[in-house]
Amino acid sequence: MEWTGARYADKPAVEVHTWIAAPPARVWALVADIDLMPRLSSELQSVEWLDGRSGPAPGARFIGRSKHEAFGEWATTSHIVEYEPSRTLAWAVEDPQHPSAIWRFTVAPQDGGTLLTEWMQMGPGRSGLSFAIDRMPEKEQKIVFVRMREFEANMTVTLEKIKKLAESTEGTEGTGTSGEVGL
Repeated sequence: MEWTGARYADKPAVEVHTWIAAPPARVWALVADIDLMPRLSSELQSVEWLDGRSGPAPGARFIGRSKHEAFGEWATTSHIVEYEPSRTLAWAVEDPQHPSAIWRFTVAPQDGGTLLTEWMQMGPGRSGLSFAIDRMPEKEQKIVFVRMREFEANMTVTLEKIKKLAESTEGTEGTGTSGEVGL
């Protein structure tokens, strides 16, 4: 990621992608399994579906519990804001009309395999990063840049792990009709 000088109010975004030698249906089963994500992330510790849900659907909500060395531990409620089975899954963190972040996975067939993209946008709603910016407003651009670089690195690792699962026979074990994958 190159320096952009972005401020939080600019709603900075980062996107990473990878090509996977597996069919889109197999990749989608992994992406749509939100319960799998804590096993792929160093920051996200657990997720819990709310309102009796057990998987993604428009308007479904889940609680994500995260941990970061500099920020401590926290929980947020996310709302599924885009859901096109086998193609797109996106959620807004906290207020869907004014989210602290938006996260999106897209799955697309490409060259006999799958192109998997992960995208995230910071803001415009306040987040834990806002408190650091409040304390050091003169360093806002650097704070935003460092966090975006961190997101980019973590997202790259997540996609590498999904790729490894999808390209292995392990990536197909436990796949049920709900699209969830048990590992």
